[in-house]
Amino acid sequence: MTDHSLRLLLDFDACAQRDKGQAPAFLHRRDRKFALTCEQQGITPAPKSWMAHINHLSGPGAVVSPSAPTLRFWRRINSGFMAAGTLFGILAMLGLLFYDGGQRINVTVILAFVGFQLLLALLTTAQSLAGWQPWRSLLRRFRNNPESPVSLKLQPVLMARAAQLGGLCFALAGLATLLVMVVLQDLAFGWSTTLETNASGYHALISTLATPWAWLWPAAAPDLALVEATRFFRASMGENGVNPARWGQWWPFIAMLWATWALLPRLILALLANVLIRRKARYLLANHPALHALMYRMETPALETGNDHNDATDLPDTQTHLKLQPLPDAHIVLCWAGAGDPELPDALSAGKSLIAKAGGRMTLAQDRHTLEKVATQLAQEPCRSVLLVTRSWEPPTGELEDFLISARELWPAGTQIALVPLATHIEQEPDAHQVQQWLRFAMRAGPEFIEVSLIPAHGTLFDVHGGVME
Repeated sequence: MTDHSLRLLLDFDACAQRDKGQAPAFLHRRDRKFALTCEQQGITPAPKSWMAHINHLSGPGAVVSPSAPTLRFWRRINSGFMAAGTLFGILAMLGLLFYDGGQRINVTVILAFVGFQLLLALLTTAQSLAGWQPWRSLLRRFRNNPESPVSLKLQPVLMARAAQLGGLCFALAGLATLLVMVVLQDLAFGWSTTLETNASGYHALISTLATPWAWLWPAAAPDLALVEATRFFRASMGENGVNPARWGQWWPFIAMLWATWALLPRLILALLANVLIRRKARYLLANHPALHALMYRMETPALETGNDHNDATDLPDTQTHLKLQPLPDAHIVLCWAGAGDPELPDALSAGKSLIAKAGGRMTLAQDRHTLEKVATQLAQEPCRSVLLVTRSWEPPTGELEDFLISARELWPAGTQIALVPLATHIEQEPDAHQVQQWLRFAMRAGPEFIEVSLIPAHGTLFDVHGGVME
């Protein structure tokens, strides 16, 4: 089964099923970018080129087509029908040509059987056109994966093709068996019926059926003399004076009858089934809901959210209710990660009993030693406050948070840390948004242990919320 329209439909449907789990914004960006690329290359976007684009995005690992399991399943169905048709064709022809030497092979029975085969072929095609699914319950037993709505709509035409292929193999095997039997055995044909039918009426029927090939092979169109000579009656056991060779002159007619009215219709209807499958696949693809959504995404520059409010210019709320505190009169100063280099402001260096460095290029052992040193100093100080100087433009790090957790464990209970963020120019105050990140950090770390203060400027302290602290 190498039907490109069917494969494209099944692959597109499988991709559409996967896209249901994706965010609409992602699908819009992906498909809109594909449409713009096609426009630059002068190509009209189509499902086939879109599927090639999706397969390219999937990478070299996605070698198995989503349609492969379904196509493989229907190949097995077709093979099963063809094998069964071949077997039953051989058995049916052997049954029709059964001859024990005491009776004739009735041409009337073969005519009826060929007419029955032609009727079955036409009903199979009519069933596919009407969308009837007589095999649906049987197919469910052989399918392991659930059927998609598209597969259900394709079942009538796919099953009709399988049946026509089986019928075609039935007719081919029957014709081959007939020719082999003609060579290997001396078959005696005749005609008989219980109805009141004279030889001329029967000859008219035979002539009508032989019309398609009578001009090409006259021997395959029995004349009236042969029809009259080869009529037999079951109660009559004699030969009625007929030349025995006359009984075998029916085989060209039987062969052409089978080829024209049993084999040829099956071949034509099998080809028609392929045409119907392609037509059905194209129709289902053109009317697939996912295709309409895809075309809309490719043609629409912006995604409509249905919300009247445009929040593109809205900024996240970074405010915190924690306020700046006055700079405490602490005698211990820690400079974090190079803050205060090359020198500290006078407000932070004058009258201090301990100034040390931590973080940055300092090792963990050195930080531990500094923490222990501060703990010893705090035990001797009446004011258990520590100034931790930082750079305002650098955000708080996890290393600083770990340092403060260790400090909380080693230092005496009730110790308060004042974070002092310094601006690039120490004579200026940091920007408000820079101070906000330190206030949020103090809020997360615990305001009962950490507060934020700024160096007094001209006797006042600027509040990042727009106020002035005396």
